[in-house]
Amino acid sequence: GNALNGRIAIGGAKNAALPLMVASLLTADTLVLSRAPRLADIRTLTELLRQHGVEIDMYAAGAGHEMSLRTPAITSTTAPYDIVRKMRASALVPGPLVARCGQARVSLPGGCAIGTRPVDLHIRGLQQMGAAIELESGYIEAKAPKGLRGAEIVFPFVSVGATENLMMAACLAKGETRLVNAAREPEVADLAHCLVAMGAEIDGIGSDTVIIQGRDSLHGARHEIIADRIEAGSFAIAAGMAGGCLELDGIELGLIGIAAETLRAAGLTLESIPKGIRVTAERGGIIGTDVMTEPFPGFPTDLQAQMMALLSVANGASMVTETIFENRFMHVPELVRMGANINLHQASAMIRGVPHLTGAPVMATDLRASMCLVLAGLAAQGETVISRVYHLDRGYERLEEKLAGCGADIERVREGG
Repeated sequence: GNALNGRIAIGGAKNAALPLMVASLLTADTLVLSRAPRLADIRTLTELLRQHGVEIDMYAAGAGHEMSLRTPAITSTTAPYDIVRKMRASALVPGPLVARCGQARVSLPGGCAIGTRPVDLHIRGLQQMGAAIELESGYIEAKAPKGLRGAEIVFPFVSVGATENLMMAACLAKGETRLVNAAREPEVADLAHCLVAMGAEIDGIGSDTVIIQGRDSLHGARHEIIADRIEAGSFAIAAGMAGGCLELDGIELGLIGIAAETLRAAGLTLESIPKGIRVTAERGGIIGTDVMTEPFPGFPTDLQAQMMALLSVANGASMVTETIFENRFMHVPELVRMGANINLHQASAMIRGVPHLTGAPVMATDLRASMCLVLAGLAAQGETVISRVYHLDRGYERLEEKLAGCGADIERVREGG
């Protein structure tokens, strides 16, 4: 129930860091990534890449961390189930492995319980580039002994992972590859800029048609990971729910994109300041507004749960429509336990704002849903206890420390303690 006032440093984007780490498979030289976030997903991918032969060191550097990755030789082309099942980003390794070694054996991935995220676009794209692929015992087996060749790949729908995977593979393929209907997320562009620094030739960065000229090899590079727009959006929503003024350091307003416009429509004030964004909001001043998730530059699905928490205490009614993932409303029953008035109808949620939420014991179901419940707890009357918060550590670094530093009454406790 406390207003939030202070400064919060925004870390490097998890969704940019993961594919950038995988890009280290494309070269024998050293890739140095600065502003690397310390998150559970980063540790899981580190474990996977090390068993492929990547030498990884992470050390404190300035306000963040630097990560050094070097792959003198691929020691294993198998990505085993016991690691892959923990995260979706493992689906990014087949392209680089096949491009560099001519083969890959990768378990079908696991990850969040927010719906089926099929890898068929990855598979189809590699086949178009000349890879022979079989599915056997839960593994994707891809072989291209003579190397990959350039192709025109038209995605039937936008896929961030498939765009990243095939863009990396195309860097070492023979000839030109065109990715049509490619994902335009800032994290995809960040990967492309890093690949260019490694010697790749890529045109159309940030557009829906990306053209890659294959190279015989790539070299090492140094690259700074872009700021995490989802973390920044989450903290902006925190200010909206609790009231107050937060300065978010290390991110430009333009990176948040349409989410900034949506938050303004809901009654928040967002403005650019030197080296960051200032978010101010009056508690109780939230206005109902309609939101539909869409691929970039649309409203991000990774902010949908947090936005729903905000709209649950808005003045008036709102409609939230989810077009990306079919299971991404699992936070709704938990918000309802806290007094939210939300009715689901297929892919849409009708929210009628209530004057306040009430603290309750709730359970996190996935990464963004767990942040949604933290936000609800910040604004609720009484105490909220959130279980299964290990989901939070996959995408938010030192969350309770950052919020407590701005006046939130929040602490992490051991279960049963």
